[in-house]
Amino acid sequence: MRRLTFLSIAMLVFSVTGIQLRAQEATLADRIAALPHVKDVQEMESTKFPEKYLVIFEQPINHENPSEGTFTQRVVVGIVHPDSATVVVTEGYGAQYAFVPSYRDEISTIFNTNNIVVEHRYFLESTPYPGEAPEDVNWDYMNAPNAAADIHEVVTALKDILDGKWISTGISKGGQNTMIYRTYYPDDVDFSVPYVGPLCRALHDGRHEPFIETYVGSPADREAVKNFQSELLLRKERLMPAFDSVCNANNYKFNVPTDEVYDFGVLEFSFAFWQWGYPVEQIPGKDASDKEVFDYMMAICSPEYFVTWSTTSPFFVQAAKELGYYGYDMKPFKEYKKYFSIKNTKNYLQKLMLPQGVDLEFSDYLYNKISAFLLSTDARMLFIYGQFDPWSAVMPADPHKDNIKFFVQPGGSHRTRIATFPEETQKEIKSILSQWLYE
Repeated sequence: MRRLTFLSIAMLVFSVTGIQLRAQEATLADRIAALPHVKDVQEMESTKFPEKYLVIFEQPINHENPSEGTFTQRVVVGIVHPDSATVVVTEGYGAQYAFVPSYRDEISTIFNTNNIVVEHRYFLESTPYPGEAPEDVNWDYMNAPNAAADIHEVVTALKDILDGKWISTGISKGGQNTMIYRTYYPDDVDFSVPYVGPLCRALHDGRHEPFIETYVGSPADREAVKNFQSELLLRKERLMPAFDSVCNANNYKFNVPTDEVYDFGVLEFSFAFWQWGYPVEQIPGKDASDKEVFDYMMAICSPEYFVTWSTTSPFFVQAAKELGYYGYDMKPFKEYKKYFSIKNTKNYLQKLMLPQGVDLEFSDYLYNKISAFLLSTDARMLFIYGQFDPWSAVMPADPHKDNIKFFVQPGGSHRTRIATFPEETQKEIKSILSQWLYE
């Protein structure tokens, strides 16, 4: 065996020391940039984290067949310390809000963790088909398995740098995406906190409408909402000029005439009202002026919701394929039938919100897959809902297992968060999450 001379030993020590020093000098941004599939890292301003970066990942358009091409996905990474726990927000839409310097997720705030936000595929700048018209886009890859695999790839890469426990969370469609991600990759994170996430079993699920008719607010509250909707129908002829004016001023484009959009706005009013938890006492009465009635309608359910396409419209495509949605019930307004321009609400989602000429067929595979997972898994999950939120009509069934907890805020809406619960319940929720995090 060859013997090492003093000079060669010295050179070897110097070389190893140099490597160690260079490793120590590598910044966190450098380490992130060196991760697989990372195309770019940009420093971001933050008032909440010592370091915050926009990280651009290259993802397969189709994870089952990567040879079909790639797209770039935006990921916002806020770092407290590499050894801290990490919250990954499984966003269901675009993630532009995470660019705000003061942004921080609630769980990350409570436990002072790192905070990652993964923008959902097909939204904003994380789309495989930038600039293409909706009817020309290939929507085949807008699905739960691919969206879950996107998050899995991001988390797997960043685990090489971030060494603490991992928590997945999301709100609304993001909460739904938290369920999806955990179902497909149950071992990626230590526990999950989905907020107000629906689990629909059909394109028009059918449980939202009776929920609004029976379970939200008090009987008097429900009657007040219905009376306002009736008033909108009675005043339709007088309010249509103002309605048309708003649509023209904002250059809203619809797939149906504006008088039909108005009708759908009347039906949407009750869902929007209870979803966002508006005070019943602020609803204009029968003696209110036309302007007061119209302004209130616009504040609760703007016609913008029914435009042919917007930055949130890819959601409707996924809803039509696998997530499901809610319907509208005209029966409570049968005595006002003559004021409606629409005959029924059948297939309204396809008619109003989906790319025209694109054939989309709903499958309940996802509902069945998530439902079965929750019944059988040992994964730790804590679900948060609001009592009067219409999306609570389609919350997953509670399997009544120690590893899965459900908290429903009395009188709560889609705005329900840990911080909106009564103080004692907040303590209970934080105690459970703390135990999961620190044991």
